Amino acid sequence: EKTTHSNCIIKKEQETCLEKIQRASALNPLNDSSPGCPGMWDNITCWKPASVGEIVFVKCPALFRFIISEDGDISRNCTEDGWSEPFPHYYDACGFDENETESDNQDYYYLSVKALYTVGYSTSLVSLTTAMVILCRFRKLHCTRNFIHMNLFVSFILRAISVFIKDGVLYAEQDGNHCFISTVECKAVMVFFHYCVMSNYFWLFIEGLYLFTLLVETFFPERRYFYWYTIIGWGTPTICVTVWAVLRLHFDDTGCWDMNDNTALWWVIKGPVVGSIMINFVLFIGIIVILVQKLQSPDIGGNESSIYLRLARSTLLLIPLFGIHYTVFAFSPENVSKRERLVFELGLGSFQGFVVAVLYCFLNGEVQSEIKRKWRSWKVNRYFAVDFKHRHPSLASSGVNGGTQLSILSKSSSQIRMSSINAENLAT
Repeated sequence: EKTTHSNCIIKKEQETCLEKIQRASALNPLNDSSPGCPGMWDNITCWKPASVGEIVFVKCPALFRFIISEDGDISRNCTEDGWSEPFPHYYDACGFDENETESDNQDYYYLSVKALYTVGYSTSLVSLTTAMVILCRFRKLHCTRNFIHMNLFVSFILRAISVFIKDGVLYAEQDGNHCFISTVECKAVMVFFHYCVMSNYFWLFIEGLYLFTLLVETFFPERRYFYWYTIIGWGTPTICVTVWAVLRLHFDDTGCWDMNDNTALWWVIKGPVVGSIMINFVLFIGIIVILVQKLQSPDIGGNESSIYLRLARSTLLLIPLFGIHYTVFAFSPENVSKRERLVFELGLGSFQGFVVAVLYCFLNGEVQSEIKRKWRSWKVNRYFAVDFKHRHPSLASSGVNGGTQLSILSKSSSQIRMSSINAENLAT
């Protein structure tokens, strides 16, 4: 995930260009005996020094390759009067008109995407925190399945927090100075960000692995498996991100580590993530096949059939959770469909945590029934407490007798609650 501001690309291109021009001028200085055109930065792209009569060709600027994915050529002639106009013009070669406020449009586009994912991550953060409180509060919901859900919730919460921290550090400066930030704090924020994103992908992978193992294995030692799930979910990203940080420190220690120009180093993180997505895709297909086979089996009764139908329905809803939809862009080149990639991965992906909280907590039958039971219990206790105060104000104000009477009432209310629960179970 990265939202590279257009000003950053331009400033970094300009800095690189001026360094190249300075080196080239030092090697071949222009004078009266060897006239020519000096190196030039035309606010869009870089032109190296050239002799009279030489034609210089350059590719479309990095900014437009990033946005429009055009890869045309532009040329200038070095004449006795200096550089000629670019041919073809930037608009024809790269889909850019320097007379229009294209840069402003691109900035507006980035700000729109940033606003979208800020809303998405904020919504996810609130819903996931609420879901965590619910699952932690009710002890009857404490089981291996929900512990895995809770770890997934934590990974989504950390991912949202890391995005907000990253944006706060990288884009605090509005004048583009953030392009050249290279502090230890800034790099630590990027390491934390990549760790949170990677952990999130691996806990999505564990959700798929858990469901697949649940369907395949008859005897399922959940506690032993949960130990390994925890190691995979939090340990693997720790190793990968640590290796990436060490390699980045020694071989590509430029800027704030927010740009991943070195593709080989970036695959230290991207490789395991893509691998987890592809394995999840295979697991997803396997889950569908197993569920279809079980539903078609004549040995399955009506009760079992309804269980598998619920599993099938939830599995279809789990497509966005498993990260299957990310396979669309997993192997596509980095410079292809960048606009669509940003909207898809950042805009829609930011609401993924909200979807997870809804499916795994708010729409969960066990959670709903437990909340209803607690609500009924609270209403019964509140009714008896209020009724007791009205009928026996003297006892209610006394210490010992009032406490004894209230304890008796709480016991009777718990008996009433248990009898109502038993009646409800018999009815269902």
